[in-house]
Amino acid sequence: MSATAQQEQWTEVITPRKGLLDINLRELWRYRDLIALFIQRDIKAQYKQTILGPLWFLLQPLFSTLVFFFIFSRVAKLSTDGVPAMLFYMSGVVLWSYFAECLNKTSNIFTLNANIFGKVYFPRLVLPIAVVFGGLVRFGTQLLMLVLVLLFHVFFKEYHFQPNAAILLVPFLVLLLATLGLSLGIIFSSLTTKYKDVSFLLAFGVQLLMYASPVIYPLSATGGKLRTLLLLNPVTPVLETFKFAMFGNGYFSPAALGYTAIFAVVTLGVGIVIFNQVEKSFMDTV
Repeated sequence: MSATAQQEQWTEVITPRKGLLDINLRELWRYRDLIALFIQRDIKAQYKQTILGPLWFLLQPLFSTLVFFFIFSRVAKLSTDGVPAMLFYMSGVVLWSYFAECLNKTSNIFTLNANIFGKVYFPRLVLPIAVVFGGLVRFGTQLLMLVLVLLFHVFFKEYHFQPNAAILLVPFLVLLLATLGLSLGIIFSSLTTKYKDVSFLLAFGVQLLMYASPVIYPLSATGGKLRTLLLLNPVTPVLETFKFAMFGNGYFSPAALGYTAIFAVVTLGVGIVIFNQVEKSFMDTV
């Protein structure tokens, strides 16, 4: 071995991705500190120069819940499946907000971070993963607010709350939402590198999808073909199972949850394939 070769001790070797599902989990783990930095950056940047700061974590779902409460409960008189209206709408808003945030923010990963990608190397999946984990901070805060509102109804509104064993599935439900948001997000982020219109269609589509999910109405209020179509929405079993776990009212089906899990895994695999392919040349099109 020559003296020059002995002096060159490489600490990092960057190689192209060869397999369609090529994910270096060990490399992602090595960049965990960078993931934490991106999480802090996103949280600080989102509420920088705001008067209320992180209080918007609580105010946003609270305002949405109040709007739904007056429009759909007081005016439209929609059923809430025996659950107090504030609890029903807040539970749907909290879960849906986390899914929508993961999907919307992940879908713009390539276009919003093109400058960073062009200057330094790091695993590109670090950024969408940071979005998913960063959303957990907001979700955890909002979930705590939901629990406090539930306790208020129990002690002051005489709401009979009977938790059941399905509440143990809540971490699994959050994992399903995170996987769905991540997988669909990276698919759309790959498409937006060439087709900018996709980002506009996605923002509109997410709003429509909320009304095709049991956020403002229970699944029990539907029937026939409409019920079947709603169950084809992979988010529906998650929302209904969460309400069943929290309030004892809702549609709980292991088969439906299995469908959502399979859909999430398959979509994640497709998303990774597309993401790995676009990653190689997206700087030429962004």
